[in-house]
Amino acid sequence: MEALFGELTRRFGPKRCLTQPESLLAYECDGFTIHRQRPLAVVLPEDTEEVVAAVRLLHAHRVAFLPRGAGTGLSGGATPTEPLVILDTARMKRVLRVDPEERIATVQPGVVNLDLTRHVRAHGLHYAPDPSSQSVCTIGGNLAENSGGPHCFKYGMTTDHVLGAKVVLPDGTLVELGGPAGARPCGGLDLTGLFCGSEGTFGIATEITVRLSPDPESTVTLLASFRSMRDACGACSDIVAAGLVPAALEILDKATIGAIEASVYRAGYPADAAAVLLVELDGPAAATEADAEEVLMLCRSRDAIAIETAHSPEDRLRLWKGRKGAFGAMGRLSTDLYVLDGVVPRTRLIDTLETITAIGAKYRVTLTNVFHAGDGNLHPNIAYDGRDAEETQRVVAAGMEILRTCVAAGGSITGEHGIGSEKLDHVALMFTAEDLEVMERVRSVFNPDGRCNPGKVLPTRNSCAEVGRWPEMVARVLDPGGPSP
Repeated sequence: MEALFGELTRRFGPKRCLTQPESLLAYECDGFTIHRQRPLAVVLPEDTEEVVAAVRLLHAHRVAFLPRGAGTGLSGGATPTEPLVILDTARMKRVLRVDPEERIATVQPGVVNLDLTRHVRAHGLHYAPDPSSQSVCTIGGNLAENSGGPHCFKYGMTTDHVLGAKVVLPDGTLVELGGPAGARPCGGLDLTGLFCGSEGTFGIATEITVRLSPDPESTVTLLASFRSMRDACGACSDIVAAGLVPAALEILDKATIGAIEASVYRAGYPADAAAVLLVELDGPAAATEADAEEVLMLCRSRDAIAIETAHSPEDRLRLWKGRKGAFGAMGRLSTDLYVLDGVVPRTRLIDTLETITAIGAKYRVTLTNVFHAGDGNLHPNIAYDGRDAEETQRVVAAGMEILRTCVAAGGSITGEHGIGSEKLDHVALMFTAEDLEVMERVRSVFNPDGRCNPGKVLPTRNSCAEVGRWPEMVARVLDPGGPSP
């Protein structure tokens, strides 16, 4: 290993090849903080050539690696599960090309999501996928996770906006996915779509070509307050059933509202509401105004307490400030936060939420809910103190039961956060052994040695070791009389 570190240091210098324990501390986990493990080293390349050089060195020394964006992922995708080297794309943050007429841009993977929109705003364009962490998350990380966000209800996920990518495979081979200049190929397999959402297990993207969206002529944002979560979910279903396609349909519960209003993300949400529904409509002005009137009528028919309409860009940003800052506001409730990512059919929202509340009571954990109601993508948040081992055990067990509940309701264990290491034990709830075998065969084409982000997405014989000791902790919670982990 010393020989490898020596070669990496000579190639990248000591400031871009980190090996000191204090320098590696920030890389021991991503936004999923339950599992932590420090890497052997961190390398910070600046362009495609340097990524190729780093990966070829690692391949020659038979050392595993994982690509990392901003570390904002919430499923452990950027956390080591074995001794390995992290390739941090933080220095790969250049916008390489913008074509306003074709509405495309080519960027390095470390470009921050919101910075891309700021870069093209003068052309009347924006990048549509908008995760809650868009002010810090990167396009490369979004590609790896197939990220969504509040506006994916209308505009789709990352895969709907990525046209091509330069990718360094785990052996250091450089390939280009997609057509020339990002044009969608007319035939052949869609390898770009296959790479999107592979969670860093197929290789590392060094240049990404994305589709840009024109700014809408008109945008109307409304905040409807309700006396019950059932009424808020009912209004959401009514809006979709009426044939309307809002840009966003978000719901926040009373506990989330309280946390937001007591934080720096204060947005003026009503304290007496059991739930609020944030609706955004965009498009041609006449159509947007007509749709807004229909939304108002539908919310009133569900006995909305009050409905606020944003009358200025500042009002709109204020209403979104609360929603975008919801996870950060949870810091007022606890030192740690476990953000789940289940999906259920929209018609099963309220029943599932009631079950989730019961699960929270069963395991004696603090639960709040903020979610993409339009497509049934739930984000139950469990606030806890990670220094308390017993409480952490209960949190993990509650999370596992919540995900099983989502599957039982006809949904999925993830909508946009990915499998990572967090949900490895639940993949079998979604897929048969035959399904998983086919997926493993596909992955082995890109990653035959398994050294590119090992221990992620698909379970292996070593799954329990790969995700640390937390399955043992769950066993302890479910069987208190069993042996201590």
